[in-house]
Amino acid sequence: MAMPFPFDNLLCMLLGISFTFGFTLLLVFIIVPAIFGLSFGIRRLYMKTLIKVFEWATLRIERGAKEKKHLLYKPYTNGIIAKEPTSLEEELTEIRRSGSSRELDASSATAAAASSSSSSSSSSSSSAEFEMSDIFSFCRRGVESIVEDEVTKRFTAEEVETWNLLTRSNYNFQHISTRLTVIWGLGVLIRYGFLLPLRVTLAITGISLLVIITTIIGLLPNCRAKSFLSEKVHLMCYRICVRALTAIITYHHSENKPKNGGICVANHTSPIDVIILASDGCYAMVGQIHGGLMGVIQKSMVKAAPHIWFERSEVKDRHLVAKRLSDHVEDKTKLPILIFPEGTCINNTSVMMFKKGSFEIASTVYPVAIKYDPRFGDAFWNSSKFGMVNYLLRMMSSWAIVCSVWYLPAMNREEGEDAVQFANRVKAAIARQGGLVDLLWDGGLKRGKVKDTFKEEQQKLYSKILVGTQEDRSRS
Repeated sequence: MAMPFPFDNLLCMLLGISFTFGFTLLLVFIIVPAIFGLSFGIRRLYMKTLIKVFEWATLRIERGAKEKKHLLYKPYTNGIIAKEPTSLEEELTEIRRSGSSRELDASSATAAAASSSSSSSSSSSSSAEFEMSDIFSFCRRGVESIVEDEVTKRFTAEEVETWNLLTRSNYNFQHISTRLTVIWGLGVLIRYGFLLPLRVTLAITGISLLVIITTIIGLLPNCRAKSFLSEKVHLMCYRICVRALTAIITYHHSENKPKNGGICVANHTSPIDVIILASDGCYAMVGQIHGGLMGVIQKSMVKAAPHIWFERSEVKDRHLVAKRLSDHVEDKTKLPILIFPEGTCINNTSVMMFKKGSFEIASTVYPVAIKYDPRFGDAFWNSSKFGMVNYLLRMMSSWAIVCSVWYLPAMNREEGEDAVQFANRVKAAIARQGGLVDLLWDGGLKRGKVKDTFKEEQQKLYSKILVGTQEDRSRS
């Protein structure tokens, strides 16, 4: 009697064949090219296809809105308050000129004439220069800051004008047609059913290889071979992690890449900035020691390369941090240090104040500008709203991460220039290259209050205007 073929064995065989086939494709088309820094152009073709789909979806939405007479919201680009940039002095002059204050001026002149008989010096007192209408300038600026301040909107997701079939990209697009809804649903299946599992697999592969191989390399004695192997392993693992995000990166002016023993400073949008830059060259990372999985990764990395990790108590000691960084910079055989002087993530629209610490250490820095394309996915990490796991899930469930990186020429501190002025000059160069708004505000305002020094600056500015007005009147 013939024995029936076990169904369980057939199922296991099919699963084994599927796993082998999938792993082979993963190895041939992703992992091996990542090791050698090669690309088959699949991601570029994928990006061009997405752009055509986005354009079609947006046109279909706009046409459907016209048919149904819906009003589509278009995100503003220059702010919701339309006005020409003016100084405080110009605003005060305009308010005093346009205000109906002739009677007030007459009464002020009478009062000034009466007071001049008692004392000639009191005719130039500050009370004669102050006008009640001046308060309207400060009130208007205050209301404008409440409606649309320059800081708060830098920590919210950037809206895109075209719909990229991501629900979170623009909340104002509504149901237009069944066909468009079907395509959106198909996109959800592709992103969560195919891309997300593939990306998670690649991320686990890259992190596992980084931890295991760097730990092994850390057992080798310090020599050229160890440094060479460490750089190759870091590059390989970072490139695998880049493919885990389907990152499409365009590097410009590679001849300006940071040199060993230097300091590289860049604008900060996301934790993946590190992966974006490190996949094109090795850097010495600077950061605080963490626990859990991140702590395991840090311990393995520092065994193979001269990364700089600080204890929580050391971070508060500014001089100790500066000493360790200075020692690293003086050794020209060590990797360039990668620092994000803003200290927090900004939403890819601007560059905020650079902390002066890294500009006190060295007189030469290598600026880098990073700009993400929001059409394919929002790279900004709002740490006060999303945890790291939630953020990475959003990244891996987006269509792709598309960005441009510009290596700027090395910048040197000029004679007589202090660290703050040097930092502002470097920040302005990064903002100009990346097409970002250059802001003087401290990114720490994301969680803190405005410093008293900012308020005092406005008070000093108003005082200078009053003093200047007094001198002009006394001359006349």
